[in-house]
Amino acid sequence: MSQETNDQARTWGMACHLSALTMFLCIPGANVLGPLVVWLMKKSEFPFVDDQGKEAVNFQITMAIAGVVIMVLAWIVPLIGGLGILLFVFNLVFMILGSIAAKNGTAYRYPVALRLIK
Repeated sequence: MSQETNDQARTWGMACHLSALTMFLCIPGANVLGPLVVWLMKKSEFPFVDDQGKEAVNFQITMAIAGVVIMVLAWIVPLIGGLGILLFVFNLVFMILGSIAAKNGTAYRYPVALRLIK
């Protein structure tokens, strides 16, 4: 459990995770830009948001890389394209789990994420 109990910090931490839903705008990279913007706006104000923002951005970068790999492989082996749907569902489920944990004040760690931003 995070020591950060401030309700605002928990709300912004949750926003870091949920802002990846900007992917529904069909803008390439929006799933990364959403959490990145929230994190950059609030990281100096709340240590909890700094932690959760990095986590959300790292996970969304990982999902974006995986998505590109699946798209490239799908051109070679069309059946691999179905993995894109699984990746989307995986991303959505863990994004929701992360947002719930953050709203409860718990620092969430995604099961699969490249730790590019430390």
